[in-house]
Amino acid sequence: MHGSFDTVDNNLLRALRPDDWAILQPHLEDWSAQSGALIHEPGDTVRHAYFPRGPSLISYLVVLRDGRGIETVLVGREGAVGGIVSQGRLPAYARAVVQVGASFWRIDVQDLEQAKSQSPNLRHLLTRYADCLLAQIFQSVACNAAHTIEQRTAKWLLAAMDRTGRHDLTLTQEHLAAMLGVGRSYLARVFHDMRGEGIIETKRGHVVVHKKSRLRSIACECNAAVTRHFDDVLTGVYPNGQDETEKR
Repeated sequence: MHGSFDTVDNNLLRALRPDDWAILQPHLEDWSAQSGALIHEPGDTVRHAYFPRGPSLISYLVVLRDGRGIETVLVGREGAVGGIVSQGRLPAYARAVVQVGASFWRIDVQDLEQAKSQSPNLRHLLTRYADCLLAQIFQSVACNAAHTIEQRTAKWLLAAMDRTGRHDLTLTQEHLAAMLGVGRSYLARVFHDMRGEGIIETKRGHVVVHKKSRLRSIACECNAAVTRHFDDVLTGVYPNGQDETEKR
C-alpha cells in the first residue's frame, strides 16, 4: 500500500496511532469494486476485512427464506466489515454487498490477527468499533419495529449522506424498498411527498437531496442515537456529514 498516514481516507484507520499504523500498513491492499459487488454470502468463510474509503458504502443484508435481503447495517468511512474481532474460522452470517462502489482498503484476516497480536491499541480500537457496530444493529431492530416508512427512509438517506459526504446518492426506489423490507408502492408514495416538498429530486438511478434540514425533521431519532454512541466510544470517527447541502 502507498500513501502517507495523513492521506488515509478511512476514519477508523485514521484513529490509529502512527506506530500502530506502521504495523498495519504493509498488509493493506488497494481494492476497488462497483456498486452491487458481492463481498460474501451467508455461510461463506470470511477471508478479508474491508475498510471503505471516501464515499464507498457496504451494506450487511440478512437474507430471508423468500430471497429478500433486508439491510441491518450500513458501513462507510467510519468503519470496516469482515473479520474485525473474531479469531479462527469465521463463517459469514449475513450477505455483505457494495452499496456505493469506489475504493477500499483490504486486508487478509490472518494478517489482521497478526497485527492485533503485535498491538494492543489496534485490538482495542477494533473492539470498540465492534461495540459501535452492535449498537447500530440494536438501533436498526428497534427502528424497523417502531418507526414509519417515511421516518426510516429519511434516516437512511441521512446516514448515506453522512458517510459519503454527498447529496447525490446512487440509489433506486426498488433497491431501497427491498433493503427497508417494504413494498415499492409504499416507498413510491414517500418519495412522491418528498419531491412535492422539494426535499429530494429523483433521477434515473439517483436521489438528490436538496433540503437536508427538512429531511432531519422527518427522520426518526435512530441515526442521531448511533452518532452519539460513536462519539462516546470513538470520538471523531463518525463522519459529521458536512457538505454543500448544509447550506440549504
